[in-house]
Amino acid sequence: MQEKTLFLGPDDSSLLSWLKANNENVVATTNKISLDYIKKEKFTFLVSYGYRFKISKEILDNFPDKAINLHISLLPWNKGSDPNFWSFINNTPKGVSIHFLDEGLDTGDILIQKEIFFTSESETLASTYEQLQQAIQALFKKHWHGFKKGTLVRKKQMGIGSIHRSRDLQEFSYLLEKGWDTPVSRLAKDMVIKKGSK
Repeated sequence: MQEKTLFLGPDDSSLLSWLKANNENVVATTNKISLDYIKKEKFTFLVSYGYRFKISKEILDNFPDKAINLHISLLPWNKGSDPNFWSFINNTPKGVSIHFLDEGLDTGDILIQKEIFFTSESETLASTYEQLQQAIQALFKKHWHGFKKGTLVRKKQMGIGSIHRSRDLQEFSYLLEKGWDTPVSRLAKDMVIKKGSK
């Protein structure tokens, strides 16, 4: 029987298209999944990429070493929501991580990471976000078969890092004068001014 992958993310994702083009038996959903659904469909692998729901331990127990998440931060920095935004606000390392899913929020063991450096003054939140997306998709494509075969070496996340919830952004919404087109250099300058005014 062919292995079946559950892709938790939008059905217009280029990664989903890539999996299908590579003859993977894959099913996609953005809906909240249930244990009954998992057992009925008999999935082998789980890939979470932009999924908005927490996945229970009962569900993850059906995917031992076979459930991963794609996160656009250099974990353990900026776990949770809006990682790209927080990496500039808090001046933390930037990058992408593919990690095993566990009960925590972006706390699972790391499979693959790549640090990303942004040096252009013209970069915006939107342009850096797009570069992070391209980087993590490239990592996924390069290492997908290694993950399936179980040949990738996992490592524990080192250090506490940082974590943010979606509501945390509200306090800093005044910085987003141009939305996601706000220059990241402006974010850094505004935060320095704010800290200096205390």
